[in-house]
Amino acid sequence: MAGHSKFKNIMHRKGAQDKKRAKIFAKHIRELTVAAKTGLPDPEMNPRLRTAIAAARADNMPKDNIDRAIKRASEGADGDNYEEMRYEGYGPGGVAVIVETLTDNRNRTAAEVRAAFSKSGGSLGETGAVSFMFDQVGQITYAAEGIDADEIFEIALEAGAENVESSDDAHEITCAREDFNDVQSALEEKFGTPQEAGIIWKPNNSTPLETEEKANSIMKLIDVLEDNDDVQNVFANFDIPDEIMEKLGG
Repeated sequence: MAGHSKFKNIMHRKGAQDKKRAKIFAKHIRELTVAAKTGLPDPEMNPRLRTAIAAARADNMPKDNIDRAIKRASEGADGDNYEEMRYEGYGPGGVAVIVETLTDNRNRTAAEVRAAFSKSGGSLGETGAVSFMFDQVGQITYAAEGIDADEIFEIALEAGAENVESSDDAHEITCAREDFNDVQSALEEKFGTPQEAGIIWKPNNSTPLETEEKANSIMKLIDVLEDNDDVQNVFANFDIPDEIMEKLGG
């Protein structure tokens, strides 16, 4: 289902983000910093930090970088005070969009996010404008290769997962937000670090984009948002046919 997770369609374009590795690492450092400051700097005692570390590792962030970020945060380094802000609105084609940010200047971030929506032909709304169309759930993704579908299904459900979807490419496990850490721990103990793990906004319904023009417009908005240093995650409820995604990817 397109738009089911953190832009599942865009996962096919992940290779294109390799050139943005420094920017991706910077986003991980922000999350690691906030996670370490909002709890203990020990991932065993701090679920959010454990999740942040897993996400950083999934993007091949060096261990030294991860450790330095946690150390700086635990020592109260200056200049690392970030505020969590969420923005909601409608993108081109009526697609519902949620933007999660970590910022040290909320006025700057609000202006930049608003400008991105406006230039795309969309509109930014108030908090709650579209989030009622989504559920916050835990999601953990493993590559399909080397993992038996029946085995991961049994372990995930025993740990408290609500759903497991396996395909030729991946195993995608979803669970209630409050069960995320238990499910993540059980899976990591058996299968190691996942490709992705975190709390996501899962849409309850999707908005179909049946033309290349509409699909291109929403993808451009997503690219602009994700390129913003303050933006951590972007979620939406679009549904783009595979043949159109292939054209855009080309």
